[in-house]
Amino acid sequence: MQVSTAEFRKGLRIVFDGNPYTIVDFQHVKPGKGGAFVRTKLKHMMLGKVIDNTFRSGEKVELVDAEDKHMQFLYKDDRYHFMDLENYEQVSLSPDEVGEARDWLKENTEVDVLYIGSRPVTVELPNFVELAIVKTDPGLRGDTAQGGTKHATLETGAVIVVPLFLTEGDTVKVDTRTGEYLGRVATAGT
Repeated sequence: MQVSTAEFRKGLRIVFDGNPYTIVDFQHVKPGKGGAFVRTKLKHMMLGKVIDNTFRSGEKVELVDAEDKHMQFLYKDDRYHFMDLENYEQVSLSPDEVGEARDWLKENTEVDVLYIGSRPVTVELPNFVELAIVKTDPGLRGDTAQGGTKHATLETGAVIVVPLFLTEGDTVKVDTRTGEYLGRVATAGT
């Protein structure tokens, strides 16, 4: 199926130069002289690299034949194993196919796996996850006058910056898009 540049929106998946891209940002431009055009930022769906491209106004592009499948992360060995929640089929992905999502995957996390054709391409996480802190330095008394921070290693192996009052065993809420600490969900031992 084809769409015109007038139908562009953020998140739209298009084929450009034979590769699947997602529109990250776009801007319709109508110069005083010459024809209108659409300036876009496109993110390669498999490689993750972002490119800039300009389309003539009214130009048509092909949509990516893609399907999202809702899955549950089961476990990790040398590959990452997921189960389709509709038909219970299991699929395993390499660390490269999982991409940056591997920093936030905990057993039983529900994700959307994007398929292009019959091939899984990317793992889309929920925006927020709750993870336990497994390693962090203790905050020292008196270090909090300026609202200090420290590094903490989460149960998935990801390292984030947290406030000094957090300790090992605390569960925190993290934004998976930015890796930012959002708040404490539970304290150690509760």
